[in-house]
Amino acid sequence: MRTSPPNSPHIRGNWRRIGSAAAATAALLIAGLGTAAHASAAATPHKVTAKAIATQVAKAHVQYEKAACGATPKKGFAACNALRVTGGTTAFMEKQAALKGVAPKTISPKAATDDPTGYGPSDIQSAYGLASAAADNGSGETVAIVDAYDDPNAAADLATYRSYYGLSACTVANGCFKKVSQTGSTTSLPSADSGWAGEESLDLDMVSATCPNCNILLVEAKSASDANLGTAVNEAVKLGAKFVSNSYGGSESSSDTSYDTSYYKHPGVAITASAGDEAYGAEYPAGSQYVTAVGGTALSTSSNSRGWTESVWKTSSTEGTGSGCSAYDAKPSWQTDATCTKRMISDVSAVADPATGVSVYDTYGADGTGWGTYGGTSASSPIIASVYALAGSPGSSDYPASYPYAAAGTSALNDVTSGNNGTCSTSYYCTAKSGYDGPTGWGTPEGISAFTG
Repeated sequence: MRTSPPNSPHIRGNWRRIGSAAAATAALLIAGLGTAAHASAAATPHKVTAKAIATQVAKAHVQYEKAACGATPKKGFAACNALRVTGGTTAFMEKQAALKGVAPKTISPKAATDDPTGYGPSDIQSAYGLASAAADNGSGETVAIVDAYDDPNAAADLATYRSYYGLSACTVANGCFKKVSQTGSTTSLPSADSGWAGEESLDLDMVSATCPNCNILLVEAKSASDANLGTAVNEAVKLGAKFVSNSYGGSESSSDTSYDTSYYKHPGVAITASAGDEAYGAEYPAGSQYVTAVGGTALSTSSNSRGWTESVWKTSSTEGTGSGCSAYDAKPSWQTDATCTKRMISDVSAVADPATGVSVYDTYGADGTGWGTYGGTSASSPIIASVYALAGSPGSSDYPASYPYAAAGTSALNDVTSGNNGTCSTSYYCTAKSGYDGPTGWGTPEGISAFTG
């Protein structure tokens, strides 16, 4: 990471108003209110006017902090890219309250709650046109999550998340879930760490939300060193994963090119990496020419035909999605933006703003016991890895980071054209525009066709 985290939490409340009553209700119903858990909320939407919903949602704001694994790392180490909501009301909470005709609850400073307070599987699938693929695809595919240290409660927390949202069981017993060390051991695991446990829960839940039929492999590095995390990536591939998500990063260095060939150069495997959470600036391994660098957006419901709208995630000059031109890594052949002569970050993007955050269930450590809401590009990386999995195994000699470039400018990607993550001398490095830009790449998924060869 490039700068020390700010000491105070941030507040965000920039929400677009919803148009007609019919459009507002439709958008909210699409956004995850069709599950059994939300049946009571969906039963009375006709009692709430569009004005009331818009007014309520416009009040949405949250306070949040870096997860305990997100402190600025020393040289040769990485930090997680997760942000945990600690107070206020999320957009999900506001829309639920508006539909029920009640005042929204407020997340307590302890953060954990008895019920979800962020977007769930149906929201993510709706926002990215994945509902059909999520229902039909993914069986037999394995998405690997690489993180540092052990989460002793990973399997149990994953079971709770999936049960709540009505997803099929994914357990060690049925062969869907497996947790190993960086050496592949299922018994000799790293020491436990409460901060990284929250990150791991976030990653596992996002795979479940996006590709519920996929198998999940959690590979735990013995520390957050670049070498150990890279070794864990190699182990994930060795164990057969064709999709590997990395929700961590650190400052670029001249060693990155050697890390590329040692750890991230795996043809036929879709490897994703978070672009970072400290606003404009490049970090590694997102800067690797062999990975899909994933930026972050703010995602909210809309009265448009999609039912959702997105902009670049930025909270302040030091918090928002990462982007930029790598100082060291070579530019891959499929990346052709004119100004950056080396690797440009990002390639694609997905939701990352904590104010539009995702629900996570985690019971290990100081980050709270129960439901929490998380943001950061730690959310967007496993989402995109799972979209690749929905699209099917990559070609054996392919580097799948190239796939979205073949679909650039088509309806297979939602072009994000508003917002910025800071100030830069070359506008598209930090500012969204029509077509390619650094913060959001070519945009966000609209189905799976941009993620297959």
